[in-house]
Amino acid sequence: MNTITLIATTSFGLEAIVKREVQALGFDVVNVSNGKIEFTATPGEIPRANLWLRSADRVLLKMGEFRAETFDELFEQTKTLPWENWITQDGQFTVTGTAVKSKLGSVRACQSITKKSVVERLKQAYRVEWFDETGPEFTIKISMLKDIATLTIDTSGVGLHKRGYRTLAGEAALKETLAAALVQLSFYNKERLLIDPMCGSGTILIEAAMIARNIAPGLQRKFASERWPGIPHVAWVRARNAARSAMDQESELQIFGYDIDEEAIRASKVNAKKAGVGKNIIFEQKDIKELWIDKPNGILISNPPYGVKMGAFQELNQIYISLHKTFKKKTGWSIYILTGDKKFPDYFKRARPDRVRKLFNANIEVNYYQYFGERPS
Repeated sequence: MNTITLIATTSFGLEAIVKREVQALGFDVVNVSNGKIEFTATPGEIPRANLWLRSADRVLLKMGEFRAETFDELFEQTKTLPWENWITQDGQFTVTGTAVKSKLGSVRACQSITKKSVVERLKQAYRVEWFDETGPEFTIKISMLKDIATLTIDTSGVGLHKRGYRTLAGEAALKETLAAALVQLSFYNKERLLIDPMCGSGTILIEAAMIARNIAPGLQRKFASERWPGIPHVAWVRARNAARSAMDQESELQIFGYDIDEEAIRASKVNAKKAGVGKNIIFEQKDIKELWIDKPNGILISNPPYGVKMGAFQELNQIYISLHKTFKKKTGWSIYILTGDKKFPDYFKRARPDRVRKLFNANIEVNYYQYFGERPS
């Protein structure tokens, strides 16, 4: 079967995590750049990539890459690409785009030229002048970066963070893909105790439970490329059956979520049940000031509220102080806090962070403060 190049896109700062995921699936990584991991596969492996990548945003099929400093160059070189190998005669397709530091700075013009070029290629390939556009949907993306055009087709459809389990979510809810990355950046494994004392709608803990039980994150959703003739239907069936067979049905997990908001706890329980991990997480309404820890070792991962909109600074200070009081002598606990508040380390004084990783929650720059605890015996 022909080898193709796929691109797993991701938020800045998560490239290493996604690269590791891609390699764990058995794919060969050929290039890593800001927000992109390129790897080789076959068309029949597109389902597995979409089903299993936890921290990637999308899986794109790379059609071509070339230098284009004029619209004529963009048109002619786009036309040389084999679009008919993927887009059917009755296919519906749209073109999206971005342009950064390029002579072709008009995104709208780049999109228009790309679409005209693809149409001309398909007219020649199918020997028709008119397309019904009643068939499968395809989204082409033209990305211009420093005069280099990269042309892709989106195989995922809606972003991979849309797992299908989160029907209830509060304000400023953490994206599922980022939550999965936070867990993978920690020392958590299914043998260890994990808590989130400000769990919101439960996303971090649900993603942790899915990782612990080896549940494919995309198992409950559909993908844009499922209707593409270029991917055998049997490939999707086999990929989903393999994912179901790979689930860990035996392990008992120690995962606990708390939140002061009763509605948040209710949402967490609903979401966890829909994700298939409702029996693996214990949720309870509790103020962080009432948190009592009697275990010498464990892991805490949390995304506390931050910013004026989410609460008064005095309230945030009390949250930080409560965390410090509870865990200042719990040196066996590893603490992981994602926050946009750069003053957090001034309040959590057990030690300086062992590592600080800059990430993005939506468009908000945040820091992931990592305090490593002593290894459990």
